[in-house]
Amino acid sequence: MSTVTAQRLTAILHREDEVYVAECPEVGTVSQGDTVEEALANLREATELFLEECPRPALAPRLLTTFEVNVA
Repeated sequence: MSTVTAQRLTAILHREDEVYVAECPEVGTVSQGDTVEEALANLREATELFLEECPRPALAPRLLTTFEVNVA
């Protein structure tokens, strides 16, 4: 009997040509969609399928921040 546990993961999205690309840095999965919602749904599905085949222990929460650089 398997137990289902929820894990909170990070999604990073960016626009590439005509689609949104979504990436999960903790797991390394990537997907895309025509909208942000579709890209996230596809990333969720890809990540769930990946973790079914390659289970990983619960991951520690990530610290997400931004920073500025000077560009000439």
